[in-house]
Amino acid sequence: MSDEQNSDAWIDYLAAAQRLDAVRRAASTAAGEQAATVQAAQQELSGVRARLAPQHARLVQDLGVPEIELAPQAADQVLAGQAVAGGPAGALAALRQARVTADAADAALLVAGPVTPWRPWARNLLVYGPFAAAVLLVQIVLYLVAPSGSLPTYALLCGLSMPLLAFGMGWLTLGFVYGGEGRKVDRTPLVGAITCLTPVLLTCMGVGLLAFFR
Repeated sequence: MSDEQNSDAWIDYLAAAQRLDAVRRAASTAAGEQAATVQAAQQELSGVRARLAPQHARLVQDLGVPEIELAPQAADQVLAGQAVAGGPAGALAALRQARVTADAADAALLVAGPVTPWRPWARNLLVYGPFAAAVLLVQIVLYLVAPSGSLPTYALLCGLSMPLLAFGMGWLTLGFVYGGEGRKVDRTPLVGAITCLTPVLLTCMGVGLLAFFR
């Protein structure tokens, strides 16, 4: 082999070595960037979890939001899969967007101010109360239209059946409105019984007062 051929071979070898070194450097840089992205995504994930934990607790404990409503649905899982389909970089971008959303939620809660949750008995009065008012209204109407001789019979029937019916309707309504899958509802039966019996007591007092003044 001539010197010229040796020189050409050596030049080709150097060029190939330079290309391989460039590929190695590019691969090393890409691997380093990917590792840095993965580490940043892990840190961002920890931060997002730390932000969501107190929000979750406040929604469940203070505002009474059912746990099942905070669980991701099928559509949410599909969107999350699409967001991280681009690898670590896509996951990092999605996590940063989640952090921004969590910041906005915190700001909205601060603007709204502290929320005082309803106590079960006060909340249940909003359900038992209208049924009790309906009992009182029916009793007044019956008192006005019933013949004087049949008044004790009507009073006995209404006094026994209507409060029980109002209590049962309130009980079912509370389960329908505030109940949920796997969630126990505090129906405060004592408060419901007192509320539904109050119209009977008021009616008896009214009838007694009218009889006294007559």
